[in-house]
Amino acid sequence: MFNNFRTFETTFAGRKVVVETGKMAQLANGHCVVRYGGTVVMTNVTASRVPREGVDFFPLSVDFEEKLYSVGKIPGGYTKREGKPTEAAILTSRMIDRPIRPLFPADLRNDVSVVATVLSDDQDNDPGICALLGTSIALSISDVPWGGPVAAVWLGLDKEGNYLINPTLAERAESQMHVTVAGTAEKIVMIEAGANEVPEDVMLNGLIYAHGVIKEMCAFIEEIKAAIGKEKMSYEAHDINHEIYDAIKAAEYENIQHALDTDDKNIRDERIGVITDRIIETMSEEYPDIAEQLEEILYKMQKEIVRAWLYEGRRVDGRGLNEIRPLAAEVDLLPRVHGSGMFTRGQTQVLTVATLAPLSEAQRLDGLGLEETKRYMHQYNFPSYSVGETRPSRGPGRREIGHGALAEKSLVPVLPSEDEFPYAIRCVSEVLSSNGSTSQGSVCGSTLALMAAGVPIKAPVAGISCGLITTDEGFTTMVDIQGLEDFYGEMDFKVAGTKKGITSIQVDIKNDGLPYEVIKEALEKTRDARYYIIDNVLLKAIPAVREELSEFAPKVMTMKINPDKIRDVIGQGGKVIQGIVADTGAKIDIEDDGTIRIFAETQSAGDAAKKAIELIIEEPEIGRIYKGVVKTITSFGAFVEILPGTDGLCHISKLDMKRVDKVEDVCKEGDTMIVKVMDIDQKSGKISLSRKDAMLEIEDCSNNQ
Repeated sequence: MFNNFRTFETTFAGRKVVVETGKMAQLANGHCVVRYGGTVVMTNVTASRVPREGVDFFPLSVDFEEKLYSVGKIPGGYTKREGKPTEAAILTSRMIDRPIRPLFPADLRNDVSVVATVLSDDQDNDPGICALLGTSIALSISDVPWGGPVAAVWLGLDKEGNYLINPTLAERAESQMHVTVAGTAEKIVMIEAGANEVPEDVMLNGLIYAHGVIKEMCAFIEEIKAAIGKEKMSYEAHDINHEIYDAIKAAEYENIQHALDTDDKNIRDERIGVITDRIIETMSEEYPDIAEQLEEILYKMQKEIVRAWLYEGRRVDGRGLNEIRPLAAEVDLLPRVHGSGMFTRGQTQVLTVATLAPLSEAQRLDGLGLEETKRYMHQYNFPSYSVGETRPSRGPGRREIGHGALAEKSLVPVLPSEDEFPYAIRCVSEVLSSNGSTSQGSVCGSTLALMAAGVPIKAPVAGISCGLITTDEGFTTMVDIQGLEDFYGEMDFKVAGTKKGITSIQVDIKNDGLPYEVIKEALEKTRDARYYIIDNVLLKAIPAVREELSEFAPKVMTMKINPDKIRDVIGQGGKVIQGIVADTGAKIDIEDDGTIRIFAETQSAGDAAKKAIELIIEEPEIGRIYKGVVKTITSFGAFVEILPGTDGLCHISKLDMKRVDKVEDVCKEGDTMIVKVMDIDQKSGKISLSRKDAMLEIEDCSNNQ
């Protein structure tokens, strides 16, 4: 039945990988199933036969679908089915998109869709790597025009300094860096890294090492393509009207150069707006469709000008290639929040606010990974006013989620452990003004906010980006690219880290890849810029982490109890702990090992909650005097509660120093009574109390004084 069914096998990082085609999804333009250990990912590629009307971009969509059945889970919530993609799925979709997008023809306007579905996940073999591999294979063997193949690996680093390719779950837990590297057989095309302050030379050598494995996988994909690849389909190439282009260039080229020659984005946009209006007014009669093509023509013309300037070493704002825009940083902008910091770089400005909360408020995760909660949350907001536009907010898009995750990854390595700082931490970065590299501005703003909040980070983290222009003669890199240089350049090489080393990298490119020397130069330039920002800006705004938390931050106390006492603290149906929370206003987290964390708005509330718990877990001591409450009256004595949930019998003969005929003559239920613990039965735990002996001891103490 499946006459076209084929399998291909190779070894990938010491483990067998199997690629299947020709059995499933036979109506897709390209299809494959990648099996890597117990991880199975199906990838399907489809393309429209006609171009999309009225677009000046390539309409590519990439979706990484997490199916919870792949790890034996049923989705949470009421519907019990997968809904919108998780943040992890969105980040993986972006990770697949970035290396494949530049390899499509620049003039292609047909819709192309990539869908990678996780069918099984064994946790050891990353489904994201399998999805990118499957995407490359499906595109290569399809009839969709594409300049691949690419392949990707997950690069790790053990504690002995050895590089790891596609580390297992146990190896990832100990790895000093988590780097996804993608490349063609010739160049590296994508880097996505989180690292524990790894030096630049270690990172570069690791990337080169990983590229060696990538080359082998690209050769494997070429073999599959040679065996079953389809002939690439023809398509209607999109192009501008060159007659209109030449007419505009002849009339307005020098004016456009003048418009771009400023460091102020508002002035530049205003000048371009005037030119646009003039072109439409003067040329629309001769060229009736000029308005439809004008935006794309002006884009190409501005790109030509900016690229030529950059290669000559000239930047639109007059800076040198290694010069950073004017910088400013400040903290404590908002009086009631737990920590705030604002970082400004040229016309890019980010305000970050830090909030501290009990660990119980950590984010809950419902994805394929084993991690169920996330203690540190970083969110990034990019409102339309930050770029001078009018657009309603409809929640975070993929870009916002990606930038927030990058800033989060940058700061996680310097955060204190839960034992050192038992708080859930949320940072929100509000982009107030955007003219390039807002994600790295978020990193700097978040360092300020965390330090101002009193979070004892190990070291300040700064982020910076590096751009690239290449020609037949060579390449030019420039540090701290603004929006225009990012828009018209070939690379946005973002690096964050401390003075000790790198904590994150994200690389976006618009060409066919990066040679090693470009990566080396980008790492060196961003390192120097990072050092400058930390020493001359961040530490000038706040020289050290605040020693005390904000008065508005919750106070935390940690105590350790015998795990056997947890049920006593919680009480039947949670009544005891709920009562403590109601009485004190504190929040209480209890872990299975007996660790209790108390969060309260005031110190007095925390102290009250701690005292209440101490009374519950306290063990009665023989010879100690307690102030108890009479709970029950009997003919032979009174049962007195000396500790919460713990009572003992004060026999009638021990109620007073004189003879007592009736217990009621001395006390009644609810009375407060001073008693002394005389004995505790080792087997039954019954406690014998004496009011008489307590009174005698108190009297003796008074006489001695």
